[in-house]
Amino acid sequence: MKSIALIHTVKSVANTFEDTLKNGLSEEVKVYNLLDEFLAKNPNEIGEFTIENRNRLFNDVKTAEMTGADVIVTTCSTLTPVIEMIRPFVKTPVIAIDDAMAKKSVTFGPKILVMATAESTIGPTKAKVAAEAAMAGMEPQISDLVMMDAFKAMQALDMDEHDRILRERAKEIKGYDCIVLAQASMAHMEAEIEKITGCPTLSSPSLCIAQVEETIKRI
Repeated sequence: MKSIALIHTVKSVANTFEDTLKNGLSEEVKVYNLLDEFLAKNPNEIGEFTIENRNRLFNDVKTAEMTGADVIVTTCSTLTPVIEMIRPFVKTPVIAIDDAMAKKSVTFGPKILVMATAESTIGPTKAKVAAEAAMAGMEPQISDLVMMDAFKAMQALDMDEHDRILRERAKEIKGYDCIVLAQASMAHMEAEIEKITGCPTLSSPSLCIAQVEETIKRI
C-alpha cells in the first residue's frame, strides 16, 4: 500500500484533509499527518516568512520524508515558495496544495482575484499565479481580497462566522475571469462563492488530490 505524508499549518484542515484525500483517490493509501501551526501563525503576525521558518519547514519536510511516504503534500499556500526551494534536496515528490489550482486559474483569462483570510498567503499565491500566467504567455491582472476577521474566526474554530464573512464579502465581487480561494480552509465555500459572484471559482483540495492521484500512479 502506498503512503502519503501531509504537512498542515491549520488545525481545521488537518482535521478534514485526510478523509477528503482518501475519498478522492482511486486506491487505498496510508496517511501520516504533521501539524505545525507556528508556520501559519508566525508569518501572519510578523509579515514575513523568516529564515528560521524556512529551516523549520525544511525540517518538517525531512521529517515527513523519514516516514518513507511515497508522496509529501503541503496543505498551506504560505509554504509554496519555500517548497519550491526545498524540492531539490528531497528524494520524495513534494506537492504544494496550490500547484494545480494556480495552473488552472490562468486558463479562464487574465483578470484574477485571489481571496484569502490569512495575509501571509496573498504574496505566495499571487506569485504562483503570475508564474503560471508567464508560462502561458499571458499578462495577468491579479487583485486580492484579505479577510483577516475570517482568519480569526477560523482560529477560534468558529467556522459559521468564517463562512458568513466570506459570504458577505463575496457579494461585493464581480467582473473577474476567475476567483482563486488561496487557502484549503476556504474550499467548502467554492460553489457558494461562485454562485454569489457569477465568476468561475477555484479551490485547491480537489485539484491537488487529482495531482496526487497522477503522481502515485507513476510510482
